[in-house]
Amino acid sequence: MDEPTQPQPSIDLVGGPFAVIESDPGVFTSLIRKLGIQGIEVEEIYDIQSTLNQLKPKGLILCFVWSHDKHHPNDFLDPAAQNVWFANQVIDDACGSLAILNVLFNCPGVHLGEELSAFKAETSEMSPVMKGLAISNLHSLRAIQNSLARPADIWGSLSAIAETTRDAAKAAAKPAKKRKRTDWSETSRKSSSAKNKKSSSEDEVETFHFIGYVPAFGKVWELDGLKSGPLEVGELPSAGSTAGWEDVVRPALRLKMEKYGAAEVEGGSIQFNLMALVEDRYQSKSDEMEYMKRRRRMLERRLTEEYGVNWQAMVTDGIFFALFLRLSNYLRSTSVQSPEFGPAFATDFGHRRMESDADILNLPTAELLNAWRSCVANALPVKVSIEEEILKATQARTENIKRAHDYEPFIRNFIMELHNEGKLAELLPQNKSKAKTNGQKSNGKLE
Repeated sequence: MDEPTQPQPSIDLVGGPFAVIESDPGVFTSLIRKLGIQGIEVEEIYDIQSTLNQLKPKGLILCFVWSHDKHHPNDFLDPAAQNVWFANQVIDDACGSLAILNVLFNCPGVHLGEELSAFKAETSEMSPVMKGLAISNLHSLRAIQNSLARPADIWGSLSAIAETTRDAAKAAAKPAKKRKRTDWSETSRKSSSAKNKKSSSEDEVETFHFIGYVPAFGKVWELDGLKSGPLEVGELPSAGSTAGWEDVVRPALRLKMEKYGAAEVEGGSIQFNLMALVEDRYQSKSDEMEYMKRRRRMLERRLTEEYGVNWQAMVTDGIFFALFLRLSNYLRSTSVQSPEFGPAFATDFGHRRMESDADILNLPTAELLNAWRSCVANALPVKVSIEEEILKATQARTENIKRAHDYEPFIRNFIMELHNEGKLAELLPQNKSKAKTNGQKSNGKLE
């Protein structure tokens, strides 16, 4: 008897469009986490002078109103650029995701996850154009990006691809016309006028574009998917480290902002935003909390060995120390963490803990109480930071749900119910104006 054949999974050979997503740090952070990238979040930068140095970003994403930017072909012939992972943008509306991948694929020490790590390894020897085509066929990336888009943007992308397909079919079915001999001056005038019309129409439609900046292989690079390759911004102060790369990229950011809508003139508009790919603050603060919990447990063990189980009486002498002891119990947990030991994210967490335990074992007995109080006091700002990150993540998730929710069925049914109950007509503006006009006329007749 033959075994029943299992249904084969459907393969999406054609794919679908990428929908436009907002240039928002919460959206980009959600995109990164859904892709399986760990330890990275996105922060918006409002001041490139001081905030840029404080955040210590691994890379930058700049969104601006795009216009054609001319470069000499020799600008892309740097031998060091061959080591940079770079993909061209070959499809519309995926420049944000493309910029993120271009940046993070060149950041050492970033946990990309299994799928993206395999994708990077498979495409490392491809040309920039082939890498861009591979990204356009990455179905998980398209599904994740579209899950963060507004329903109207998804419908718009589907409508755009339908119109493009229709126009291409009409052009293919249309018979080729026989070219007429015309005067060259007349042709030049026609082409120039058409070009002017095209340029004027292009000026009316603003196209936003994302590019990335990243330090890699001893230099700082501008990664623009619409250019032929990585563009060198400057050399790093130290070839073996990315420290100080913010000072190298800052002049390039100023020039780009001044060129694309940042002129400090009266009535001028700012049509760009800058986002930084930084270390995940929740993970780093959570590791600090777990480190302090383990350090405090070790200090309490030493205090018990030196003073016995009643060592807490030494710190509860007075109201202040009694409150301090209660504070220590309050700081053992957060809204998502229990008082018990939890997981750690940093790879060097175990090494740090061993060094802390060795330090406590060698600590003089007279300094144990001060070390314990210092550990409790330092846990307070860490707990506050963790709660702030939890609140920020909750708000971002709420905004993403509201953004991606389809309100059309509710609105359609609501309007239908108003119509069925006879209340829709009186809410329409034209009916209100008619009723007002009729009322004035009737009043005039009565008078």
